[in-house]
Amino acid sequence: MDERKANYPESAQAFTEAVNFLPGGVNSPVRAFGGVDIGPLFIDRAVGSKIYDIDGNEYVDYVGSWGPMILGHAHPKVLEAIQAAAEKGTSFGAPTLAETALAGKIIAAFDSIEKVRLVSSGTEAVMTAIRLARSFTKKDLIIKMAGCYHGHSDSLLVAAGSGLAERGSPSSAGVPDSIARLTIVIPYNDIDAAKKAFQMHKDKIAAVLIEPVAANMGVVPPVDGYLQALRNLCDQNDSLLIFDEVITGFRLAAGGAQELFGLTADITCLGKIIGAGCPAAAVGGRADIMDTLAPTGPVYQAGTLSGNPIATAAANATLDILTKEDCYRRLESSAALLEAGLANAAKDGNIPVTINRLGSIMSCFFTDRPVRNFADVRSTNIKQFKRFFAEMLRQGIYLAPSAYEAMFVSLAHSKLDIEKTIEAAKNTFLKLKN
Repeated sequence: MDERKANYPESAQAFTEAVNFLPGGVNSPVRAFGGVDIGPLFIDRAVGSKIYDIDGNEYVDYVGSWGPMILGHAHPKVLEAIQAAAEKGTSFGAPTLAETALAGKIIAAFDSIEKVRLVSSGTEAVMTAIRLARSFTKKDLIIKMAGCYHGHSDSLLVAAGSGLAERGSPSSAGVPDSIARLTIVIPYNDIDAAKKAFQMHKDKIAAVLIEPVAANMGVVPPVDGYLQALRNLCDQNDSLLIFDEVITGFRLAAGGAQELFGLTADITCLGKIIGAGCPAAAVGGRADIMDTLAPTGPVYQAGTLSGNPIATAAANATLDILTKEDCYRRLESSAALLEAGLANAAKDGNIPVTINRLGSIMSCFFTDRPVRNFADVRSTNIKQFKRFFAEMLRQGIYLAPSAYEAMFVSLAHSKLDIEKTIEAAKNTFLKLKN
């Protein structure tokens, strides 16, 4: 009998039905579990650090809806805020006090942000940031880093050109080559490649777009001095520095990676946590840049659900908790404990593993070498990761179903959760050895 049908029969049946109605049976590709050769679990509910599938299985969850659930699932104060907002109406298409309150919290947390535009997704935030940068600088080209994901807008679904610092080529069907060529793709953590790009395309670079801590190829922190060097290059060339902090904003610190590294971006993109599981994101930056947005300026952007009252209620409740309690010390303590336990388990099992962690996000790469860019990630043992994922799932640990994603630790993860995870890892690494 098929192992999936034996272990997860309800999910297997649900997926069989879903593919008749949804492309690939899902509404976002990674949910299909294609990176682990198992097939997706269908989730019924979640609370705290736990998530439950429709087969009745309980898991300690390290996906956290891909980052937003920093407080854990179904936090009582967030649910209370959502319920109170919903009782007044789900959408108005008009200004509300909650939007201004949320913008004020974001501006207070980020020294680089003077004004904010609320949107509905990280993709929309980054798309808007790029349009702002091109208009403000009167230049067209964007530099992005290989392996950094910034949403699915056309100009960012781009692969590196045939030579270093050359213009990109489409990485998805449906993206015109003429649009892809407006983006230059270079390796992450390679400042020499960035310098070469500026030299090759002098006076044409509108902005450098980067995840300050890469988290969409797995977690890859910046090497010492890298982000500051990018800041300097942008200043020297009258280009803007865009930080995609959709994952790191309010995750690594209240002021995101910028607070952690003592840097400021010209434009910052936020998402995930500021929606607390609801569709919400934001783009913010210097007032002179942001004021070029309509209706005060010539850069057009609009959204029916931007600043949605339910999403802003959830966001305000979440940020109130994160900025008023000792949250980041607690997250660091839990994540450090998990990292140490996983590293020791791999060592005891004699399995080569490199763990990259910053704050409450981390990745386990199956390699004995450092992982500093996308090429390093792609050279890791993906087959071994797939076995690791399946074994951990069987023991009640829910990890991202891809070797190119992060683990997220939440405030709801208890010491008992982490101990269970470490014990499962010990058992798994011993199996991988055999």
